[in-house]
Amino acid sequence: MFYFLYETFGINIFSYITVRTGLAFFLSFIFSVYFMPKFITWAKEKKANQPIYELAPKTHQCKNSTPTMGGIVFALSAVVATLLSANLTNIFVLTGLLILLGFGYIGFKDDYAKITCGKNHDGMSARVKFGYQISFSLLIAIVLYTFTNLDSNFYLPFYKHPIFNMSFLAIVFWTLVITASSNAVNLTDGLDGLATIPSVFSLSTLGVFLYLSGHAVLSQYLLLPKVVGIGEVCIICGALVGSMLGFLWYNCYPAEVFMGDSGSLSVGAFIGYCGVISKNELLLIIIGFVFVMETLSVILQVGSFKIFKKRIFLMAPIHHHFELKGWVENKIIVRFWIIALIVNIIALTSLKLR
Repeated sequence: MFYFLYETFGINIFSYITVRTGLAFFLSFIFSVYFMPKFITWAKEKKANQPIYELAPKTHQCKNSTPTMGGIVFALSAVVATLLSANLTNIFVLTGLLILLGFGYIGFKDDYAKITCGKNHDGMSARVKFGYQISFSLLIAIVLYTFTNLDSNFYLPFYKHPIFNMSFLAIVFWTLVITASSNAVNLTDGLDGLATIPSVFSLSTLGVFLYLSGHAVLSQYLLLPKVVGIGEVCIICGALVGSMLGFLWYNCYPAEVFMGDSGSLSVGAFIGYCGVISKNELLLIIIGFVFVMETLSVILQVGSFKIFKKRIFLMAPIHHHFELKGWVENKIIVRFWIIALIVNIIALTSLKLR
């Protein structure tokens, strides 16, 4: 709508990405704050509660009446705010919205299966869910490779020149990045608000890179790979940040609602998507260090037990390890937020250290 006002009536203020990003932020925040309590009431009536596994720390057992799938509300709030604010002829915007909706649907199917399956809280099998994620990520990667101006060069953080051209193998690489990012955020979403703020920091950092890489002058000045049109994706980042802060209003400890896979899979996939189109696939390791740390803890735990029959951590993902060590939930959450802030500041220094 706002971009339409610029194109049709020449209202120049709506030509600026920064202005429309701000509008998307506030609109999505308002939508999220307004609709979330209505969703919570509805979810409680329908008994759409978060299943708690028997092996989870005992402090989690009191959360089995907390509604889940709050990610549906903040993801749709971000989508609507983007539709009102962005240039909908931009293929990067359309692909970004497709990521949110597609992975949100996969997450919804998994959440719904967990809620309706009785005592078995597994939801979709890991193979089926992973198959959906790989298939959808592959579709997005093919679209990016075929229909956009995105190059297939491979870049290293803090280095201004491309290392090599991946050619068609970029499709495989991008597919893995989007899928891995989606699952990493999903694994982190285990405590009240734990995944929310690191996601907000990651989206904010990536929004800066998207804006600069899409800007003709600034991308040249900062020696960033220039990708025409990706600056418009900042609007989706702004919308997601706003809607997730609105969600955090109800998700902070003690949580009134959980995001569920509906939120974690869609946000994680979009973070991976932003890393791909801004050519920061490897920098995502720093930007999303909390997510990487959680994922590695699971990989190490499973690998160690299968090979040596010993566990490295008391429980994985690693936030459960600290719970069993005696850390209170709020302390773990805030400390992980601090780590997320620090690593994103480090990632932003790569803008000048090239």
